[in-house]
Amino acid sequence: MQKRWLGLFGLTLLAMAVVLMSKYLIPSSLEEEETSIDSLKQYVLEVKEPSLLYGMVVDNYTVIEDRIKRNDRLGDILEAYNVPPNIIHQVSQLSRNIFDVRKIVPNKKYTLICNQDSLKTAKAFVYEPNLIDYIVFRFEDTLWVDVCKRDVVILEKSIVGEISANLSETIEQLGISHELTNKFVDIFGWQVDFQRLQKGDKFKLIYEEAQVEGTSVGIKQINGIYFEHSGSPYYAFPFDQGEGTDYFDEEGNSLRKALLKYPIEFTRISSRYTMNRFHPVQKRWKAHLGTDFAAPTGTPIRSVGDGIVEEAQYKSNNGNYVKVRHNGTYTTQYLHMSRIAQGVRTGTKVKQGQTIGYVGSTGLATGPHLCYRFWRNGVQVDALRVELPPSKPVEPDYLESFKIVKQELIRKLEIIPFPEQQRPVASL
Repeated sequence: MQKRWLGLFGLTLLAMAVVLMSKYLIPSSLEEEETSIDSLKQYVLEVKEPSLLYGMVVDNYTVIEDRIKRNDRLGDILEAYNVPPNIIHQVSQLSRNIFDVRKIVPNKKYTLICNQDSLKTAKAFVYEPNLIDYIVFRFEDTLWVDVCKRDVVILEKSIVGEISANLSETIEQLGISHELTNKFVDIFGWQVDFQRLQKGDKFKLIYEEAQVEGTSVGIKQINGIYFEHSGSPYYAFPFDQGEGTDYFDEEGNSLRKALLKYPIEFTRISSRYTMNRFHPVQKRWKAHLGTDFAAPTGTPIRSVGDGIVEEAQYKSNNGNYVKVRHNGTYTTQYLHMSRIAQGVRTGTKVKQGQTIGYVGSTGLATGPHLCYRFWRNGVQVDALRVELPPSKPVEPDYLESFKIVKQELIRKLEIIPFPEQQRPVASL
């Protein structure tokens, strides 16, 4: 009998143990299982991505950004951040065939990556001459210098506007870059007098813009223009017939002439060619056989065409000036420069659009401007009114291809709407 009771007691204890295990060790439902899993999740650690800058991990470094100051040298900057003189010398020698460290330019950005200590010793230096290129100098166990490039994205964009007053207002109101404005003016420079536009003139532009990380770094090309001036339509279509892209009108005639119309980015004409002008310095009436363009000191001056430099010097009245013979017929001259561009001297060849000097007020001048003079067959003439022969039109062999390009661009221009408002969007 006693054995029987002991057996029953043992079975009772076993049943109680099973119940307790089910309650505390084994989830009794899906909800309890999820609760258990959730309690485990809170112990999962989040993995942080490393911070990269110029291809380097910089989480445990101090990053210092600044700009090159006047008379700064690379050695002076690195020495201030405890890079030893022998390392500076080795880096300068190592980079000689990649990048000349003597050519760092004031106001350009640079970045130092330094140790996080009181000395802030530089481990790397990055110089950015422009928004695309950057040069990386590393001073670790192995010295390393490399020229790198950011990815450039080309986007096709368009812009429209209606003229109310002048080109300067358009640039400001529409936010058109000077580069795009100058490309537009150069294309139509000999067909339209941009100094005498009329209220109500309209334009549409399709163009390609180069961008780096969302920032514009330049205009690659204008892909099409519709310009309505004095009630007359003007078109410009880019087309390459084997000698590079040129611009043509609807009939396939070239819009380009042998010389550019303007020797400077588009700006205000302060004095035109005339046989009778009151000279602001000499205080007397005399002929002014040139065109004056008002512009800030330092504005680049470009040669309007290919040619040979006949003179590049200083004279008391002309100041610093350059004279270029383009061919047996045309010669141009550029006066009052603040300085002549490096490498431009008598006998050198220059290309169309090449910078040959910079606006100034040297010589007989009251303020910064460019006096632009033009000779045809040895006689001075009005540069803005001279008749120049056009470049060759689309050749017969390319006419069918040109028509296809033209029709597609006209279609793209037509679907770009002008603003519905009667008031002008901007001024050109």
